[in-house]
Amino acid sequence: MCHQSVGLIQSIIEKAGIPTVSVSVLREVTERVDPPRALFVDFPLGYPLGAPQDAALQTRIILAMLALLREPVPPSILWQFLAGG
Repeated sequence: MCHQSVGLIQSIIEKAGIPTVSVSVLREVTERVDPPRALFVDFPLGYPLGAPQDAALQTRIILAMLALLREPVPPSILWQFLAGG
């Protein structure tokens, strides 16, 4: 799904009182759209959870996204996921 569309939909869902978080591989687009909560991962387009069959990495990404849900908004939050840490 388009980063821009997801960010805009996220904002609407948040206004209804439902916390949201998205994962992004295009930081500049995500910064422009300014969704409530987003996790930037430095992976190629189409691989927001990293390489296939890497369950440990995928679990770390999902846990980082869930941790973002504890953060209050506004202001919007954009965390950088560090694959090595």
